Amino acid sequence: MLNDTGAFPVSNIEGVFMKKYIQIAREEVATYSIVGNEEIVELQHLIAVIIGASANPNICGKLAGYGLKNLIDMSVYDLENQGLTTSEALRLHSALVLAKKLKNIKPEERKVIRSRDDAANLLMDEMRFLSQEHFVALFLNTKNQVIKKKTIFVGSLNEAIVHPREIFNEAIKHNSASIIVAHNHPSGDPTPSRPDIDVTRRLIECGNIIGIEVLDHIIIGDLKYTSMKEKGII
Repeated sequence: MLNDTGAFPVSNIEGVFMKKYIQIAREEVATYSIVGNEEIVELQHLIAVIIGASANPNICGKLAGYGLKNLIDMSVYDLENQGLTTSEALRLHSALVLAKKLKNIKPEERKVIRSRDDAANLLMDEMRFLSQEHFVALFLNTKNQVIKKKTIFVGSLNEAIVHPREIFNEAIKHNSASIIVAHNHPSGDPTPSRPDIDVTRRLIECGNIIGIEVLDHIIIGDLKYTSMKEKGII
């Protein structure tokens, strides 16, 4: 609404500006999940997203100017003295405490797959008693360390269900150099079926095109397994 001078009130202009500011901050932070590079996200925009819709660009800029190391050492009272409300200061302080905790987490030792036995042993205990077929992928780096283990689907194995897109999307997401896939036979007999072989060959073809090698397809039975690589299918 216009004021007596025919102009928009200052408070309205500030409100529009702050709304635009938080929108820009949220969009920038959202791009991180696509690009995966934290350097493209400015610290003041991270602060703004944590604070929320009431984020003031001047205050966020000032706080960012202290640097992350100094911000982590600030108390809720210190943040309030910088112009934040109590609830805003609590939100930001909580995020900074979480960052401090994450900094102290030691990286987990990754399993290394040196042979088909290593892959089978990694999966045997958790898969041998499953009552349904589970299709699992091991995503490996250039040192054959397991970056990620993920169950892709549950159900009878066939080409319609095992779609390469889902598997290789995950492989690309985790920057995998190669993958090993596996599934269990609830019967306990790890003999490959015709669908097992067809699915394996399809995955190999797709992996060759994309440049991510399918090293093996392991079929888990009851304390025994079959390696498609060993059988000459791969």
